[in-house]
Amino acid sequence: MASVTDPTSDTGTPVDEPQQDALLGLEDVAGPAASRSRGRRRAPLGAQEIAEELPVARVLLDLQPPHLDREYDYLVPAAWSQGVVPGARVRARFGPQEVDGFVVARAATSEHEGRLVPLRRLVSPEPVLTPSVLRLVRAVAERWAGTVPDVLRLAVPPRHARTEKEGGAAPDLDAVLPALPDLASAPPSWAGLWAPYRGGEAFLAHTAGGGAPKAVWTPLPGLAPAAEDGGVPTVPHWAAAVATAARAAVAAGRGVLAVVPDARDVGVLAGALEVAGVPGVVRLLAEDGAAPRYRAFLAAARGQARVVVGTRAAMFAPVADLGLVVLWGDGEDTLAEPHAPYPHARDVLALRSDLEGAACLVGSPGRTVQAQAMLAGWAHEVAAPREVVRARAPRVRALTSVELAHEGAGAAARIPTAAWRTARQALEQGPVLVQVPRTGYLPVVACVRCRTPARCDACHGPLGLAGTSSTPQCRWCGRLAGGWRCGECGSTALRAVRVGSERTAEELGRAFPGVPVRLSASTAPGGVLDRVPARPAVVVATPGAEPVADGGYVAALLLDAAVATASLDLATGTRALHRWLAAAHLVRPASAGGQVLLVGDAAPAPTGALVRFDPAGFADRELAERAELALPPAVRVAAVTGDRAAVAALVARVPLATPETTLGPVETDVDGPGTSPGPGDGSLFDAAPVRLVVRVPAHDGLELARQLRASLSVRSARREPGTVRVRLDPEEML
Repeated sequence: MASVTDPTSDTGTPVDEPQQDALLGLEDVAGPAASRSRGRRRAPLGAQEIAEELPVARVLLDLQPPHLDREYDYLVPAAWSQGVVPGARVRARFGPQEVDGFVVARAATSEHEGRLVPLRRLVSPEPVLTPSVLRLVRAVAERWAGTVPDVLRLAVPPRHARTEKEGGAAPDLDAVLPALPDLASAPPSWAGLWAPYRGGEAFLAHTAGGGAPKAVWTPLPGLAPAAEDGGVPTVPHWAAAVATAARAAVAAGRGVLAVVPDARDVGVLAGALEVAGVPGVVRLLAEDGAAPRYRAFLAAARGQARVVVGTRAAMFAPVADLGLVVLWGDGEDTLAEPHAPYPHARDVLALRSDLEGAACLVGSPGRTVQAQAMLAGWAHEVAAPREVVRARAPRVRALTSVELAHEGAGAAARIPTAAWRTARQALEQGPVLVQVPRTGYLPVVACVRCRTPARCDACHGPLGLAGTSSTPQCRWCGRLAGGWRCGECGSTALRAVRVGSERTAEELGRAFPGVPVRLSASTAPGGVLDRVPARPAVVVATPGAEPVADGGYVAALLLDAAVATASLDLATGTRALHRWLAAAHLVRPASAGGQVLLVGDAAPAPTGALVRFDPAGFADRELAERAELALPPAVRVAAVTGDRAAVAALVARVPLATPETTLGPVETDVDGPGTSPGPGDGSLFDAAPVRLVVRVPAHDGLELARQLRASLSVRSARREPGTVRVRLDPEEML
């Protein structure tokens, strides 16, 4: 039931004072100068005619306070009656201001007993908020204790008027779909991509038949088979398999939404869809800019696109008749939304799959514990037998200190003798991949005499070097430290603590004279590379920036393994294994001479999982340990951060937050590295911010979110002092 509180008050209280409505469009004719001269309240300009049919519009307004998160009823002016449709953008008066909003329904009557005011403006008649997306937005707000306006800002991109006026009609897909009767038709070499997987062909058939299967998929390593005539370009196996699944859904007359970690993966998957002959594909990326993003969004909303491929921004794309949602690489950090209410693309797509009756495919080189938890009754595993994995995977060796004990002094080097030898031999046959966990030159340095980490005198952040002759620079505030001197021993000389991709490429260039060295990283001069030819070359890349090599890499060196597992986060092991496996998937199988060397003393569990090529087994053990220790995802966690009194007041209204389910509060740093609370007047809110954690069983997770949401609404309505932030499923606790 829609809320019908009179919107003329920003506190939600009905206003009895009669007000005369403005003439349509007259305020725009008067111009901004006239509007400013009148102040915040416009002068009454006359009455206007109201629509005879369905004169009431229910509107979701873009309001920040949680207690105002509800629908409001407005009258529809007769002149806009045809354009004020569900999903259209409007502006409405709310107290002394005009607020943007979306129409969600038209009604004949309102349950509000007071006087309603008319809408101020029809911004656009384009129905950009579809009923299915609105339903998803409300579900996301409820699950993550957020507000509907916050989620709407993530779901619907800002309007771009020029792009909206381009128009365009939906294509005649009935003429296209008959050309897709057989999955083996384009290209023939991809016909059996799902055959090696247990349950793979059943998932494909169920999706093609209009079903809604859920699968957690561990793809085989390597590249998709090329056509005999060489007409099929180099495509990773995972992209070809996803394109085949999308083709099955489109052939059944259903839409497809695929979300991947970055723009490079969007290009790879879009290319695979083109090879597979899938029609109506658009790319939706926030980094493309306002016009291209809005154009892709409108193509989906208007039915012009049946397949949307994009990054995190595409998870709310209004795909009609959605039949398949795909998430690739769910262990990547870029898939976690950094804005309130902080949902993860994996969980949003799973929720959308349930709401719209669509098939769901969650795939990744590794496997997160969250994906593993989906197998407990919600999804089925799609994976190849061990013998198939061994036949397709490269040979993996872990060059730990124990393994290299017989190497002598060379074992202590960052790139030990065994790794140099393997790389030299591999370069005789083709390219070699070198994965480095950090970008830059020397991102962390220390005193050469006493090994004390070098810190900035201004903010105490770590110092780094951008080049051989560069001045040390703070990585936090950016200040140069030309006169740096060690506070412990007085030395002015620095040594490397962490070596970045640029320094590694420089060292490898000197070690292999005459061999091309290519750098692929976000900070590299050439940026992130898409692909490299099959010729001998050393390719240095950071995690996630590894280019595809034609025919696959002959060998891969995964350097600084100890750094990858040195963090204290719960997901450190699964994240490291995911990055290692993503690189290993680009290497030729062992039967073709492919090798992967993990260099460094990383944690034993992920190291063993990489050697066995067994991400599922590692995730299963991690999940069992977390269940035993009552850690996510076996439990639902909410972190409440802010002023101590504000946190206490908010949590006191949450019945599930008992002494047995709460941890803390403890002091925390919420403003970022190198900051601390400044001096004040000694008041109650002058202390350091605190964090309190509420931890409940997984089956109580939705109820915890509802109670926190209700408490935030009470806090907003009462205008309680202090600051507070609520975040469910915080990344640092997952």
